[in-house]
Amino acid sequence: MQKQLILYGTLGCHLCEDAERVLQSLALPYKTIDIIEDNRLLEKFATSIPVLEGAGQAYLYWPFSKTQVITWLKLQR
Repeated sequence: MQKQLILYGTLGCHLCEDAERVLQSLALPYKTIDIIEDNRLLEKFATSIPVLEGAGQAYLYWPFSKTQVITWLKLQR
């Protein structure tokens, strides 16, 4: 069973909204985490959002397409 995907971003980030649309188009379950609410995450991802986290703390940084997400997920199995 695959770990649930996490999308790191923040409110008002148009790139984060684009990343959500990619995930929704693939019908992938994910949860969003706003990096503004956690100083550690803000420091880690402030200049990188949106960032998708998968299994084993593997990260996929924006920009990514549907094809790239699918390939990235296959590599985590």
